[in-house]
Amino acid sequence: MASKPGKSIKKNYIYNVSYQILVLLTPLITTPYLSRTLGADGVGTVSYAESIVSYFVLFATFGMTTYGQREVSYVQDSREKRTVVFWETKILEVITSCISLLIYLPMAIRQPNSTMYLVLALNIVAVIANVTWFFQGMEEFGKIVLRNVIFKFINIVYIFVFVKTKDDIVIYAFGLAFFLFLSNASLWFYLPKYIGKIDFKAIHPFKNIKVVISLFVPTIAVQVYTVLDKTMIGLITKSAFENGYYEQAIKISKMVLTIVTSLGTVMVPRIGSHYAKGETEIVSTLMYRAYQFVWFMGIPLCFGLLGIASNFVPWFYGDGFDKVVPLLSILGFLVLAIGINNVTGIQYFIPTGRQNLFTLTVMIGAVVNFVLNLILIRFYQSIGAAIASVVAETVIAMVQIYIVRNELSPKKIVFSSWHYFVSGTVMLVALRIFNRFLTPSIINTFIMIAFGALIYFGVLFIMKDLFMMRYFNIIITKGKKIIVKIKDHSK
Repeated sequence: MASKPGKSIKKNYIYNVSYQILVLLTPLITTPYLSRTLGADGVGTVSYAESIVSYFVLFATFGMTTYGQREVSYVQDSREKRTVVFWETKILEVITSCISLLIYLPMAIRQPNSTMYLVLALNIVAVIANVTWFFQGMEEFGKIVLRNVIFKFINIVYIFVFVKTKDDIVIYAFGLAFFLFLSNASLWFYLPKYIGKIDFKAIHPFKNIKVVISLFVPTIAVQVYTVLDKTMIGLITKSAFENGYYEQAIKISKMVLTIVTSLGTVMVPRIGSHYAKGETEIVSTLMYRAYQFVWFMGIPLCFGLLGIASNFVPWFYGDGFDKVVPLLSILGFLVLAIGINNVTGIQYFIPTGRQNLFTLTVMIGAVVNFVLNLILIRFYQSIGAAIASVVAETVIAMVQIYIVRNELSPKKIVFSSWHYFVSGTVMLVALRIFNRFLTPSIINTFIMIAFGALIYFGVLFIMKDLFMMRYFNIIITKGKKIIVKIKDHSK
C-alpha cells in the first residue's frame, strides 16, 4: 500500500530540500556581510560558543528527533496512535531538555563571555518547542517550509538592521537562537489537526527508553565529527581565526550537502512504511534509486566546489579568508561520503529497526575522526580537521556498505556511479581551465556554475544516462501540461 495521495516522494523531496536550504539560507545570505562586519575571529568566537552549547542541545534532543519521526511514520493513518506517540516522545524530550538547561546555566555563568552563553541557552529552549520531527513523520513538509520562509526572512532582516560592528556578536548570537525558538514554536498551531486530547493513562514516555537511547548513542558519535571539530580546533590552536575559517567553509559544504541528504528525511517514513508491510523488493528498489541519486547530484556538487572555490571565496568573504579555499575544496568531498552513508544508515538501518548497526558504524567513524583530529589539527590546524572529517565519513560509508553486502549489492551501488564520475571529471577539467582566465567576481563565478552544469548534464545526455533521461522526460511532460493549462485558462 502506497502513502497517502499527494504525498509523493518527489514533492516531499522538493519541500524538504527547501526546508533544509532555508535552515542554512540565513548564514549563506548574511555571510558576506558578517565576515566583513565581525571578521574571522568574531565569527570564530560565536562558532566556538555554539559548539559548546551544541553538546547540551544534543542531550536535550536525546535521539528523540529520529525516534519520533520513525514512530510517527508507522502510525500515520491512526489519529489515536499518533497522539500517543507524539505525547510520549514530547514529554520525554521536555524532561531531558530541562535537565540539560539546569546543567548548562551554571556553566554559562562562569564563562568569560557569559552574556553570549546565556543568550545561546535559547537553543536548548528551542528543543522544548520543537515538533518538526512529528510533521516529518507525517510527510507534511509543506508546513515546515512555510514556517522557515517566514522566520528565516525575519532573521535576515534582523541581522542587517541590528548587527553593525564587531562588538555586536552577542546581538548576532541572540538572533540565531531566538528565531530558532520562534520558528519551532510556530508549528504547534498546526498540531490540533493531527492529534487528539491526551489520555494520560495511555501515555508512557519511558516505555521505549531503550530504543531512544540506542538512537541517542549514534547521535553522540555524529556530534564528534560535526561539532567536536570546532571545539578541538579552538582548544588545540587557541585561535578564533582558525575556527572562523572552518565555520565559513563548513557552512557552504553543508548547504550543498543538503541538496543530497534531504532525500533521506523524505525516504525514512516511506521505507519504514514499506518495510513494516514486508515489501522488501520495493525497499530495495527505493534504496538503489537513492544511491544513484547521491551519485547523480553529489558528484557534480563535490567537483563543482573544487572547481569554483578559488573564484568564489575572494569576492564572497572578502579579505582575510584565503584559507577557506583549500578548506572548501577538501570539505566538498563530504557531499559524497555523507550522502552515501546517509542512504545506508539513515534511510535503511533506522527505518528497518537496525539502529544498533548504525550506531556501530558511526562509533567507528567517530573514533577515526577524534584520533585524526588530535594528530592533524596540531600540524595543519583547520585543514587537519577537514581532512579528518572526510576520512571518517568515508570509513563509515565503506563499513556500512560492507555490512549490507548480502542485502544490497556493493558492486551495483559503486558501478551505478561511473556515468557521473566521467561527466563530473570533464566538468572539473573545464572549470579549472575557466578559472585560469576568469578573475574572482560574482558574475564570473555564476558563469562558471552555469557552464559547469551545462557540461555535466550535456555529457550525461551524450551518454544517454537512463536515470537523468527518466527525470528529464518527467519534467518535459509536466511542463507541457502546465503550458496546456495556461493556454486553456487564457482562452
